[in-house]
Amino acid sequence: MTDSPEVLFVCVHNAGRSQMAAALLQHHALGRVAVRSAGSEPEARVNPAAAQALAEWGLDITAEVPAKLSTSDVEAADVVITMGCGDACPIFPGKRYLDWDLDDPAGRDVEAVRPIRDDIDRRVRGLLAELLDG
Repeated sequence: MTDSPEVLFVCVHNAGRSQMAAALLQHHALGRVAVRSAGSEPEARVNPAAAQALAEWGLDITAEVPAKLSTSDVEAADVVITMGCGDACPIFPGKRYLDWDLDDPAGRDVEAVRPIRDDIDRRVRGLLAELLDG
């Protein structure tokens, strides 16, 4: 890994899980980690319930635009974390891949998204500790 590790979060729509994970890692890392997120079939906008769940913690993702996953995104990353995209993610030798089995917030209200947000936050904090202490 480089001096500043790069993490790529990938989910199908890049509207909920990966957007929350990216925002949480950026928040906790304080500039010590480069963060990207993308999706194999991106939606037009961020999931409103995911945005609302993060807003409760003072994080604003409403201006984020879901992005299409590209080969260059994966090539640039030191760690690729998938969240349900299956075989739509390209595999490159030498990259660290993690698959986080998370519920999909699509179509759920903020009450149902809060536990997903909390699970992502716990995982992001663990990842950050590994990246910076390892």
